Amino acid sequence: MKKIVKSRYDFIRRGIWFILCLVIAVFLGGCGQMQDTQEEKLRDLEFTVVASAEQPQTLTEVIEEKKAEGFQICYTKGEFLYLAIGYGVQQTGGYSISVNAVYETENTIVVDTTLIGPESQEAAGTVESYPYVVIKIENIDKTIQFL
Repeated sequence: MKKIVKSRYDFIRRGIWFILCLVIAVFLGGCGQMQDTQEEKLRDLEFTVVASAEQPQTLTEVIEEKKAEGFQICYTKGEFLYLAIGYGVQQTGGYSISVNAVYETENTIVVDTTLIGPESQEAAGTVESYPYVVIKIENIDKTIQFL
């Protein structure tokens, strides 16, 4: 009688190990597929950084409302697409934003920017700032992906 009970426990234990290995294999396989779905860059897009005075008035008003929080705004006007990226309130001035890349993939337009801090405390000052950048590109009807 004891042999039968032991066999059942062995069967259950092996079943649990099998299910555990199966679950791990599914998760590892899923992660590999996620990496393969990144789209390939088709081409770099030409862009212009737009000064505050040259921004469309409606876009400027929206930026003013949202500047205390980080934001990513797309605004279309005619044949141009304006992309505004803000990093919210910063405790000092002296910040700048680097536009690392703007490129097109099969389904998206990718915009990669980086907030760069002040080089020194003297240059930073003591007044809060709201760093943002607005770039203008040709109006392409694709999803925008901000990095």
